[in-house]
Amino acid sequence: MSVIFVVKLKVKCVISVLVAKGTSKTFIVFGLGTVAQVVTGNGVFGEYFSINVGFGLSVAMGVHVGGKVSGAHMNAAVSFTMCVFGRLRWKMFPLYVFAQFLGSFLAAGTIFLLYYDAIHHYCGGNFTVSGPKATAGIFATYPAPFISIYTGFFDQVLGTAMLLLCLMALADQRNQPVVPRGEPVGVGLLVLLIGVSLGSNSGYAINPTRDLGPRVFTLMAGWGMDVFSHYPCNLWFEFLIFTIIKSDL
Repeated sequence: MSVIFVVKLKVKCVISVLVAKGTSKTFIVFGLGTVAQVVTGNGVFGEYFSINVGFGLSVAMGVHVGGKVSGAHMNAAVSFTMCVFGRLRWKMFPLYVFAQFLGSFLAAGTIFLLYYDAIHHYCGGNFTVSGPKATAGIFATYPAPFISIYTGFFDQVLGTAMLLLCLMALADQRNQPVVPRGEPVGVGLLVLLIGVSLGSNSGYAINPTRDLGPRVFTLMAGWGMDVFSHYPCNLWFEFLIFTIIKSDL
């Protein structure tokens, strides 16, 4: 193996990781921006359906940005599944997960700066996880207060399983794959569909890195440990998904 080939391979890996970070940030910026407008605008600038549309379109744009370079890896659960099926090398998995986490963390910071005045005006500077003026939900997902741990567990498993099933079907050349260059639209519509059908229990938290990055940011930005402890079951659901997917596959 020549030195030039090794260098080119390493450069390609670095570019793929950087694009994965940029793709995740693009997707999360648009998605969180939609939530911020709806929450701080008291329904004037949209409602729950607006958030679903915003995330669907943001995922479509993310696929446009990084699809041909990094495979548009924006979701750790999807990256894990691609490794299981041999479509992504295992050594790239931790790099992609880190890039996804970093991209989502930076996206949360971007939206926090952009909407800081609006958030402060909305909640009076009291950053809380729950209550009538809660704002932590702008950045991370939290289950509805009436959701039991069993319902929440099933909600996370089902949402992620449906996402992976449909993504594999969209890419299956032996089935009925999406038309050439139509992947962004297909994936965006899939996320929209999951949102409008499976989203009300916990905000369809089907992406561990999309949730964890902004959650860590809110921990550092003034919401405190409540982002991890107020709904303790929610965080565990995110990490249990990996074990479940691995055992099922």
